Amino acid sequence: MITNNTLGRIFQLTSYGESHGPGIGGVVDGCPAGVPLSEEDLQIELDRRRPGSSPASTPRSEADLVQILSGVYEGHTTGTPIGFAIPNQDQQPGDYDVLKKAYRPGHADYTYAAKYGIRDHRGGGRSSARETASRVVGGAVAQQFLRGKGIWVLAYTRKLGGIEAEVISPDQAIELPYFAPDPSVVQLWENKLKATRKAGDSIGGIVEILARGVPAGLGEPVFDKLDARLSHALMSVGAVKAVEVGAGMEAAEMMGTRNNDPILKSGFSRNNAGGILGGISSGQPVVLRAAVKPIPSISAPQRTVNNKNQEVTLQLRGRHDVSAIPRIVPVLKAMTLLVLADMWLLHASRAGI
Repeated sequence: MITNNTLGRIFQLTSYGESHGPGIGGVVDGCPAGVPLSEEDLQIELDRRRPGSSPASTPRSEADLVQILSGVYEGHTTGTPIGFAIPNQDQQPGDYDVLKKAYRPGHADYTYAAKYGIRDHRGGGRSSARETASRVVGGAVAQQFLRGKGIWVLAYTRKLGGIEAEVISPDQAIELPYFAPDPSVVQLWENKLKATRKAGDSIGGIVEILARGVPAGLGEPVFDKLDARLSHALMSVGAVKAVEVGAGMEAAEMMGTRNNDPILKSGFSRNNAGGILGGISSGQPVVLRAAVKPIPSISAPQRTVNNKNQEVTLQLRGRHDVSAIPRIVPVLKAMTLLVLADMWLLHASRAGI
């Protein structure tokens, strides 16, 4: 039977668990031995996505405390599978009783029922965004490995609810609310989120990911191009509806003379390619953007059908985010890290590094 709960060819993450089960977790396989790693390294990243961490977030209070079960000894990876677990502690499944028969618009309820003939209505089960906590842990392991190779990944919010931020201080975004790269936009975003919550609605936005120190040569022609693998990983996150590399959609409006990046003795003079040419990294920073849709769980009444195909009006209660941003930001960073770790090892196996 084919399953699709594993990402990667050499550096692999397999995740497990549901939103309202006993817990979630995963296994990272293929991480080389000798990488410094502790539960604190993983917890730092998890704390950045946990519920209740911002006004945009659900009031669900999960500590998201991770436990390493295997693959680490005396503070370093052993080269064997790294197992980890995160218990669920604040489930309120009764909030979802209305969904036993009705399908939520914008969610995977209808499609999961069509695919499996059975579904866990409690928060969406496996399709819940809660699953992404496992991705963040896997990304944190990849981050420890890549730091030893001089590769660093940043992620920050470029736009929230239609309000765009300038990229003034991307390195400081990790310390600002909503992972804002521009301090002046924080209050505008705060006001937008409060008004949206009051209206019983939700908003989306755009997250930008910047990878520095990526060496030239990562990427496998033809079907495992670096940008193809990165796009696949980012699009595997439920709320992501589009991915751009470099100039992205703007490239379709440019002339070739403007879109091409001139190559000088000192290097490339611009980076419309987003650090990837022909699917292979060029040595420039890799620049990605992910479009994040509005959270589909809203308190406003919505039209839908039930499992007997009868039209009904659904009004949700429970604890829901107003926006997937900022909690999705560390998730998208993690997906980028996982792909870069895998592609680095693929390249190393080819190049004999």
